[in-house]
Amino acid sequence: MKTSPFVHRATAVVIGLGLSWAILRSTAAQETDRTKPAPSNVRGSAYPRIHPDRRVTFRVKAPQAQSVAVAGRAEDSGMNGNKPYPMIRGTNGDWTVTTDPVRPGFHYYELIVDGYHTTDPASESFFGWGQATSGLEVPDETLDFYRPADVPHGEVRIHWYASKITGVTRQAYIYTPPGYAASPTNRYPVLYLQHGAGESERAWTWQGKANWILDNLLAAGQTKPMIVVMENGYAARASETAPGQARGNAAFAELVISDLVPLIDSNFRTVPDREHRAIAGLSMGAGQALDIGLGNLDKFAYIGAFSGGMRNTDLKSAYGGLFQDPASANRQIRLLWLGCGTEDRGYASLKAAREILQGLGVHHVWFECPGSHEWQVWRKHLFDFVPRLFQN
Repeated sequence: MKTSPFVHRATAVVIGLGLSWAILRSTAAQETDRTKPAPSNVRGSAYPRIHPDRRVTFRVKAPQAQSVAVAGRAEDSGMNGNKPYPMIRGTNGDWTVTTDPVRPGFHYYELIVDGYHTTDPASESFFGWGQATSGLEVPDETLDFYRPADVPHGEVRIHWYASKITGVTRQAYIYTPPGYAASPTNRYPVLYLQHGAGESERAWTWQGKANWILDNLLAAGQTKPMIVVMENGYAARASETAPGQARGNAAFAELVISDLVPLIDSNFRTVPDREHRAIAGLSMGAGQALDIGLGNLDKFAYIGAFSGGMRNTDLKSAYGGLFQDPASANRQIRLLWLGCGTEDRGYASLKAAREILQGLGVHHVWFECPGSHEWQVWRKHLFDFVPRLFQN
């Protein structure tokens, strides 16, 4: 995709001892004018504001508070790790802080008001950390592959269904490519795309920008039209309760095979065979994609694991002993894709697993890029993974 060069123009200002207060105020106003509201703000909210050097100014009105801070939560967060930024109280009850430069991409954050962790009313709400939380989108002026562009757009719809496995009504987010409704005879391959721990079926659309990524790749002729299915990776059998499980996702593989795949094939114009079916996911979803895909090669030929899945695994005995016969595995798997950010805490173990696969002679793609356990990395993963799908 086309990239846009980022030009940072620095303005030198020489301040003499006799500079008037009017000029000082003018300089401050110019600095404010150079900042922009974050794209993740609620409509009409001026803060958080992003500076040209990607520092971010947060402002919160809390006149009764004794202390306010803003923080990410994960150690590998792009917002100063998990170390809070204490905010400074102004005379009108506003609390303000300007951070260090923040990495481009999407970052969860929260406010800590008198020790209470809460969302920022100035931010849109995203589901992460297992709860509705605030999110900060910091644009990367050098990349445009995940931005909405003036190209034909697909649709993201919510499809409700009754799950036999869980005994409850569930919803899936489903992307259909541009022209799907206008071409009633066309049939499409399907990518099942999973989120990470603490997130939901909304994540790849709202945090990951998957629909824009697919739209832009299709407009550039770099991938084939496909349906993308995004379901909630948490699923407990009807006879069980999620609180009794480590993560509450023990029945997800069964749900995909018994509920979801038949549902999609019967309600959407798919090509219902393994050669036209892929599964991928990030972090927790990477492990799910590997387990489901490699454990059901009669249903999936393309498998992607983004920042997770194969860490600290005995690959010769894993997945039903699939890799004990590399030649057989290579005949069955059309694509095995592994990727990770080079600053991710799991990078070393995932790369070690990849080297084991390499030593066994198992065909696969390895992709690494700068970054941590974060959405900007997973957007790049999807951008590389999707064009490789369903090729002859």
